[in-house]
Amino acid sequence: MRLFAALALPDAVAQSLLLIQGGVPGARWQTREQLHLTLRFIGEVDGATAAALDDALAGIRAPAFEMQLHAVGQFGNKQPHSLWAAARPNQALDHLQRKVDAAIRRVGQPQDQHKFLPHVTLARLRHPDTEKVTDWLSYHALYTSAEFTVGAFHLYSSRLTSDGSVYAIEQDYPLEGYYEEADD
Repeated sequence: MRLFAALALPDAVAQSLLLIQGGVPGARWQTREQLHLTLRFIGEVDGATAAALDDALAGIRAPAFEMQLHAVGQFGNKQPHSLWAAARPNQALDHLQRKVDAAIRRVGQPQDQHKFLPHVTLARLRHPDTEKVTDWLSYHALYTSAEFTVGAFHLYSSRLTSDGSVYAIEQDYPLEGYYEEADD
């Protein structure tokens, strides 16, 4: 299994991200089902390791918190390869990410080589028109989502297909102090 730990996005926030997609020819925009904020990529693991990861992640105790997405950016400098929306700096998010990372390393997974930059990937790019990318970044520079409550994090699986990755939530890990309102 190919796994990662991430935050799911509420529908209203995901819809606001879908509304800013477009305007960059050749971009492969993420679908609603692909929008998430990765806390830690894990990679390919066997069933026993997946079970150990589930146990380790289930043991995490952290409070629910409020967060917001704010601003857009790109990875790849002179040759952009992806567009994203950033999370506003958030100590509670950073705290949760450190706990998730530590739990994953305790199970024997290697240290993540990337610095945590909390973001939601919006598009993958291949040989883009850099002027169009710059225009898109300028036009959406002030993007800000509604504030939302993070009440859980999730263990996702990822299956690569010719149409992109297909993600599925394999396990939910509720955060302390979060209670979903029941629908009446």
